[in-house]
Amino acid sequence: MPSHPVPTLDEVRTLPARAPRNSGRSASAPMPPPAIAIRIPLRVAGLLILGLCALILAALASWSVDDPSLSLATSKAAANWLGYPGAVIADLVFQFLGLAGLVMVVPLALWGWAMARRHIVSRAGLRLLAWVGATVLFSGVFSFVAMPATWPLPTGLGGLSGMMFTNLAGLIAGSDPQPVTSSLFAIILAAPALALFWIAMGLGTTIPAKPQKNSAARMAAEAEGREPNPIVEVAMGAVVHMGYSLRTAFRRAKAEQAARRAAQDLPDYGHDTEPAMDGHRAPPVQPEPAPSVQRRIHAPAHHVEPSFEPNFEPSARIMAQPAYDDTAVDYPDEPEDDIPFVPEAPVPARTQRGDSRFHPVDPAAPRVTAPAPRPAQGQRSFREAQGSLLDEPSGFELPELSLLAEPRRSGPSPEHAPERLEAMARQLEAVLQDFGVKGDIINVRPGPVVTLFELEPAPGIKSSRVISLADDIARSMSAISARVAVVPGRNAIGIELPNQQRETVFFREMLASSDFEKMKGKLPICLGKTIGGEPVIADLARMPHLLIAGTTGSGKSVGINTFILSLLYQMTPEQCRMIMIDPKMLELSIYDGIPHLLTPVVTDPQKAVVALKWAVREMEDRYRKMSKIGVRNIDGFNQRVTEAAKEGKTITRTVQTGFDRETGEAIFESEEFDLEPLPYIVVIVDEMADLMMVAGKDIEGAIQRLAQMARAAGIHIVTATQRPSVDVITGTIKANFPTRISFMVTSKIDSRTILGEQGAEQLLGNGDMLYMASGGRTKRLHGAFVSDAEVEAVVAHLKSQGAPDYLDNITEDDEEGGYGEDGAGAGDDGYAGSGDELYDKAVHIVMTDKKASTSYIQRRLAIGYNKAATLIERMEREGVISPANHAGKREILVGNNADGY
Repeated sequence: MPSHPVPTLDEVRTLPARAPRNSGRSASAPMPPPAIAIRIPLRVAGLLILGLCALILAALASWSVDDPSLSLATSKAAANWLGYPGAVIADLVFQFLGLAGLVMVVPLALWGWAMARRHIVSRAGLRLLAWVGATVLFSGVFSFVAMPATWPLPTGLGGLSGMMFTNLAGLIAGSDPQPVTSSLFAIILAAPALALFWIAMGLGTTIPAKPQKNSAARMAAEAEGREPNPIVEVAMGAVVHMGYSLRTAFRRAKAEQAARRAAQDLPDYGHDTEPAMDGHRAPPVQPEPAPSVQRRIHAPAHHVEPSFEPNFEPSARIMAQPAYDDTAVDYPDEPEDDIPFVPEAPVPARTQRGDSRFHPVDPAAPRVTAPAPRPAQGQRSFREAQGSLLDEPSGFELPELSLLAEPRRSGPSPEHAPERLEAMARQLEAVLQDFGVKGDIINVRPGPVVTLFELEPAPGIKSSRVISLADDIARSMSAISARVAVVPGRNAIGIELPNQQRETVFFREMLASSDFEKMKGKLPICLGKTIGGEPVIADLARMPHLLIAGTTGSGKSVGINTFILSLLYQMTPEQCRMIMIDPKMLELSIYDGIPHLLTPVVTDPQKAVVALKWAVREMEDRYRKMSKIGVRNIDGFNQRVTEAAKEGKTITRTVQTGFDRETGEAIFESEEFDLEPLPYIVVIVDEMADLMMVAGKDIEGAIQRLAQMARAAGIHIVTATQRPSVDVITGTIKANFPTRISFMVTSKIDSRTILGEQGAEQLLGNGDMLYMASGGRTKRLHGAFVSDAEVEAVVAHLKSQGAPDYLDNITEDDEEGGYGEDGAGAGDDGYAGSGDELYDKAVHIVMTDKKASTSYIQRRLAIGYNKAATLIERMEREGVISPANHAGKREILVGNNADGY
């Protein structure tokens, strides 16, 4: 046998380095290598994956939002190339991932192609995790891309996964991402997304072989199944480094900008030598290089850069934390060293020290409140984007939100910057001190139209004194106007100053909000937003009537349009009917022909009187129906009728008709009622002044009866006027309308007439209003805006739903017709009987009460003065009463037993 040389020690040490290349072979068992054993299954699996990718791409390419899926139930056949399964898969992918679903298929296809070529995918677990992470991050990248108008889903290009990133970005930025910030967030997410995508595809896992000096280290790495990946390490390091760099640059820029603005906006009040509260004159204060406003927002007293103290104690830092409110100042990313150092807990705004005199608030306490976020969007816009559940909706179809203008998204206003508001607060404090008003601005609340400064006055300062300085405050602050009012429930006086650039409150934003959907009222209407930006939705059924006043150009007509459209967007003609009275023939005539009207828009003041009296008769008729079935309001009546219709029963009641002559027992009969649900009736009067000029007494009497009694009958009145004088809004009308809205008026007298207090003359117009609910305190609101084009689009949609069902007797005059001097019709007596019946009733009253005067007949029969005078003259001609004597007295010539009368 040939002898083999014995290997040396160095040769033995180098043998393991070659072991991986021969690890799959065995000298004792001649088995095929593993690559040959799994070649066919590997290729089959690769082909299956490629086929799956092709099916997914086909489903995504033929996706349609109208196809039946898990989110849309319809009997329509699926247009997807793969039928219903393909429609479901495509809908799920686009709903949750958006366009990132297309990116998701690429790594799968590469894996399938490699397996089909008989290559084993190495490190499958790492690639799978990288594939999932890349898909989620790409959905976030696509969510920051502007959504085109043709995209049918409301979730954006990134789907529901991308919405999480946009919501997170909104929390970080404090508002909805703007184009610049959206691009920044997209770039930040793109870097790790591409890195993970690179790993998932396996492009960064193959490294050229290099000689390794340490064979043991190489063996350990190969034994563990891992390889060094410098590309991934460099990519992740670049992302982290870029994030820290952007954060540092953003902090520095914000600090420098705040310092510059505070130094520019702060006026110099350093030489104010006004006497102090204790009677001694304070010494002149030397101006400091850095204004004190810098200390309200940032901690250091002399320099913007953070200062390091050698004897720093952590307990002091903890005690200083409550003095700095991140959310109020809207500086979530301030450095930790900018927190003000306070050796003790912060004191309240008003403290008692020594002689118990007033001291100002701590200058380091923040007082600027962040603007309110936009109203949360409800489900209505999402449902309309998905389409109806039925192909052809049966019955009446309510208008869609797409008929209204979409609100424009705008970034945070520069006026709402905390340093600018802080400077205005200090300037306002100085202005008030110039007029002898001591106090501190304890809170600043920016809003879409005005900014509220809450003043805490010093002891002994009357609120009426500050309220009377409204015009002087506006002049000193270079503002158009200023409104001063007491803040309810707090020891503060609110000073409202208008913003230089006011935001528009869009009507569509109000309707699409979740607040409007959650409103449980019977007749919800959108009023607008508060000065802080919160939406206000009211229920007309609870008001129960509304009185509106405002001059020309104040936004009164636009406000009425928003109230009407709020009802039209929620109520069908079976639920709500309307009577519109428009003597000006301009404002409400656009609604003529919609199915909700009971009669064409009334433009004749004389027919308006008749329409109001028909509403009175309808109210009385509804009360008679309610009393017969034993209910108290329209809701109970409709519930009883609906329940009886569902059960197939007829509403009956048992009444006693008399007694049996033989037995003396009571006789009862059953009375059946064929009733239908009653709709709400809303009477809208656009101009009260014109009606009061034509028929003041009749209009006032009809409105008084409706306002007092019509609530339970489901009849509500919305009346408006541009001349809120005492002859238009009388005491009777005012007492029966506890809910009132005042837009801008011309004088304090008009403001007191409509609201009982001044302040409406200081409004800004264009929808700025004061709202008084049920006789309570007034609240300032900014009405929603709706254009004429939007109103026309909604009216056109309603007219396409069907023709209105008018009632002819609403505006028909009584049979005797004619109007007298006071505008009272000859038959405006409120009775449906003929003239002879009315005359017989008048004669019966005269013979029974022994009183024969025109005014008495007018009061008893609730008729006009001319009609009562006509009845008295007829009695005189027929000999029932004598002519009037020198004192105006008449004698009754017929006894009580006169059968002819």
